[in-house]
Amino acid sequence: MKKADDNIITAKQSRFAAKVFNYGTIASVLIPFPLFIFWFGASMFAYAMYRHHPNPRVGFYTQRAAYIYYTLAGLLVPVLTFAPKEFFTEYWWALWGAAILGVVPLAIIQIIKVNKEEWTDIQINPNKN
Repeated sequence: MKKADDNIITAKQSRFAAKVFNYGTIASVLIPFPLFIFWFGASMFAYAMYRHHPNPRVGFYTQRAAYIYYTLAGLLVPVLTFAPKEFFTEYWWALWGAAILGVVPLAIIQIIKVNKEEWTDIQINPNKN
């Protein structure tokens, strides 16, 4: 038998869910090998799960975080594909630094916005189709 509390998503749970994608993005940029590659796969699962969260604000913040991460991932593909070998071997640190400077502050700003927002408990209906 289920209790009534089993159908409630607390404000704390929603707040955490809204920040998960940003945490993964920050970790994957700070430790790019192998986390960037692993997070690329895991982020698809996280996006699918949290974008369709019962609290629409969680989906909003997840989508904003995904824009940041997938912009970086999409930018790296042509840069690393068409850049000469010397660029990657000699200037990898500059590329890494640019990624950190571009992504981490934006993700931190999103986390701060999530923390400042007023979150409420969400009642979910398990019988709803």
